[in-house]
Amino acid sequence: MKFTINEFHKKYPTDDACLDALFVSRYGDIKKCPQCKKETTFNRIKSRKCYCCQFCGFQLHPVANTIFHKSDTPLTSWFYALYLFSTSKNGVSAKELERQLGCTYKTAWRIAKQIRLLFEQNKEVLTKITEIDESYFGGKGGNNKRGRGSENKTPVFGMVERKGIVKAKVTVDTKRKTVMPIIREHVKLGTEVMTDEYLPYRSLAKEGYVHQTIAHGAKEYVRGNVHVNTLEGFWSQLKRSINGTYHAVSPKYLQLYVDEFSYRYNHRSSFEPIFSLLLARVVQLI
Repeated sequence: MKFTINEFHKKYPTDDACLDALFVSRYGDIKKCPQCKKETTFNRIKSRKCYCCQFCGFQLHPVANTIFHKSDTPLTSWFYALYLFSTSKNGVSAKELERQLGCTYKTAWRIAKQIRLLFEQNKEVLTKITEIDESYFGGKGGNNKRGRGSENKTPVFGMVERKGIVKAKVTVDTKRKTVMPIIREHVKLGTEVMTDEYLPYRSLAKEGYVHQTIAHGAKEYVRGNVHVNTLEGFWSQLKRSINGTYHAVSPKYLQLYVDEFSYRYNHRSSFEPIFSLLLARVVQLI
């Protein structure tokens, strides 16, 4: 569902409107005070980012322990940054946030890092036909080789359901002892899985999966229903975005970027705007 910039500005024109939205998202239609147990109305304290019970003065703090906690940046700027992340296909760099928000680069970088925490992947298990593959990121220099065997590159292991969701995880390597526990955690036993002929995948049938292999080494990329093109498409989008928007991402923070693009992929057909989903996640991660 589309959520335009005009709709955004109409809904969140001021810090007060943003704070009210956070209050509703966090506490819902609260009618009873947790402290005095009376039916009450929580009124905004003008000088602070909180609301208090009309009887006993008990306070509720919508931003406490969220990504906005102890931040001097206006909530309108935070919400606009969230909007940019929710509508951008190729990601948002800290430099772009610096220009859009009119803040320092240090502030923009922190805002971007905090927002990416909202994209953390859930523990949903894949049960439909699943493609499994790995890709490699970064690592200039060395033997300058692409893919497997390349030096100084960081491996990312991925699994994607056909017409479903993707799971991707930064790993230290792609050896069998590393990837098999990840597969067992995220892919239900008995599921039909598609891979290339990479050696660590050859034990999938013994592990309890229905395993189909495509021979990339023999220039075979599709054989009937057997391919890993869905996951290859995800890797391609992720690499284009990192190279075009960020230019380089350190291994230390790569998982945050992988989570961000996985979340967008997984909600590509969502009826609810991604902005609304992220706003709900702000209070869920407390």
